[in-house]
Amino acid sequence: MTETDRTPLAVFERHESNVRSYCRGFPVVFERAAGHHLWDTSGRRYVDLLCGAGSLNYGHNPPEIVERVTAYLAAGGPVQSLDLHTTAKADFLERFTSLVLQPRGLGDHVVQFPGPAGTLAVEAALKLARKVTGRTEVIAFTGGFHGASLGALAATTSPLLRGAAGVPLTDVTILPYGDAAEPDPFASLEHALGPGAATAPPAAVLLETVQGEGGLHTAPRAWLARIRELADATGTLVIVDDIQAGCGRTGTFFSFEDAPELRPDLVCLSKSLSGMGLPMAALLIRREIDRWAPGEHNGTFRGHNLAFVAGSAALDHWTDPHFTDHTAELTAAIRTSLASITDALPVGAAEVVGKGAMSGLRFPAPGTAERIREALFRAGIVAETSGSGHVLKLLPPLTISLTEWKEVADTLGDTVQVLATA
Repeated sequence: MTETDRTPLAVFERHESNVRSYCRGFPVVFERAAGHHLWDTSGRRYVDLLCGAGSLNYGHNPPEIVERVTAYLAAGGPVQSLDLHTTAKADFLERFTSLVLQPRGLGDHVVQFPGPAGTLAVEAALKLARKVTGRTEVIAFTGGFHGASLGALAATTSPLLRGAAGVPLTDVTILPYGDAAEPDPFASLEHALGPGAATAPPAAVLLETVQGEGGLHTAPRAWLARIRELADATGTLVIVDDIQAGCGRTGTFFSFEDAPELRPDLVCLSKSLSGMGLPMAALLIRREIDRWAPGEHNGTFRGHNLAFVAGSAALDHWTDPHFTDHTAELTAAIRTSLASITDALPVGAAEVVGKGAMSGLRFPAPGTAERIREALFRAGIVAETSGSGHVLKLLPPLTISLTEWKEVADTLGDTVQVLATA
């Protein structure tokens, strides 16, 4: 056995597929996690601003959620139940409807559990939209990421992911996203959906109000309102992919709450829905378009009861004014910190992008964001890049204290000051 074979990473090199990605940028082995911290096998502690790509909005292993899950297991509750009725599912549905949907004007939406992954929620949404409208075409947008299964991938614009499909990706038209300066995104919307459009109306418009993997582009409210107007005029459904931006990540439970005109027909949720990283996804369907026949869309792991229990426990946060007040304070502090960092740089060296606790810094100079990410990791901070590597994306848990965030921001500011001006 060579010396390389005895390194902590050797087992992954020998046995895991070449497709692995995040781990390449963070070459350590993690063995423990709590709150906003990770510890590797050497005992070194890291601040986690990756948060499972936004699937840990309440931090690692929240004690109050872990306690509920372990109590459910200890009592012998069923873990896997297909779509059978269980007390765990009933509790989640009742609490989610009363605490989240009804107060936010979505009380007319029913919940479908398509399986444990976000891409499955997108697949279900696309299938249902096509079934309801009898149309095939879907409009999506530049920078969008909706998953790597073929239907969702057709609406995803990453060249790397699309190139791996192996088959043509069809029936999706990609338009400029709403914050694009050129070409005029309103013009492209009007051309595709407005009066006198050259093509037949699509089944649906699929969008993220904040693009996670696409570089933290944020949709203007007026653009979202125009999408709804054009959709209503053409019988087109509006699908919001809130998989990464939802569950409080932008400061409110849904990312589109400050754009009430959007009124989505279908909403895709996953990532932090379970509250502690257990796989879980849901599709919210406006009741009048819930036209599935029983079993027409299915999957073995629709009944992940541990995720239902954890998700119900996570909803306690949204009944706690201390949490909601802190979330508002934290999201404001993040934006203030990032603005202070960019103000200290030469004009044009970086800009603040994103929304709430899904914010970051965009650097026009190639490679800058990646160099900063590497330097932060050496300093004990785990963060990722997006937007073809031009954006440093920060996803701190909503439970990090303002004092702890300030410490992170100070380290970030010092690192950016050195590397963004080099």
